Amino acid sequence: MIARRFLLAAVPALLALPAHADDTDAARDLVVTLGRQLSEVANTAVTAEERRAAFETLLDGAADIESIARFCLGRFWRTATPEQQRVYTKLFRTVLLRNIAGRAGEYKGVVMEVGKAQRREDDIVVSSIVNRPGNAPNKIDWIVTAAGAPRLIDVVAEGTSLRLTQRSDYSAFLGSHGNKIDILIEALKAQAAAPG
Repeated sequence: MIARRFLLAAVPALLALPAHADDTDAARDLVVTLGRQLSEVANTAVTAEERRAAFETLLDGAADIESIARFCLGRFWRTATPEQQRVYTKLFRTVLLRNIAGRAGEYKGVVMEVGKAQRREDDIVVSSIVNRPGNAPNKIDWIVTAAGAPRLIDVVAEGTSLRLTQRSDYSAFLGSHGNKIDILIEALKAQAAAPG
């Protein structure tokens, strides 16, 4: 019941940003809300499936999954057929959700201090310090698109971009497999189906 109430409230809360706020304020509000809600999900006693569903709702409400997936595929996106793009994007989302939900235990007790939001070229960077019990504080920058409604497009942890790292991994994988997108798709299918 708690999870259901949370799911019903999550997306409207993410989208209910002040109408008068400028882009940087809206981006910062998105990160503050997302951090609070991730912590609530991680610290609520729910089943694994309910937690996964809650993370899915949060991710869909906060992140531009299609844009991230397209970026991570890099130059191979242009050579993929529309069907390959569709299947890849769907699998990318599934694997991303699985990875986030699988690390839910790491969010317990986490306190995030959100700093300034600054425009950088076409995006907005929202800085934060994440404090996890028993660990040194981590500097995390949240990259939010400045075009239209704010949407998360990258996370930079201690100077390492997650989407650039993923793009490099995919490029290396494809390079060692004849640049065949179908082989990457099969690998993603295996990740999505693996017991978690």
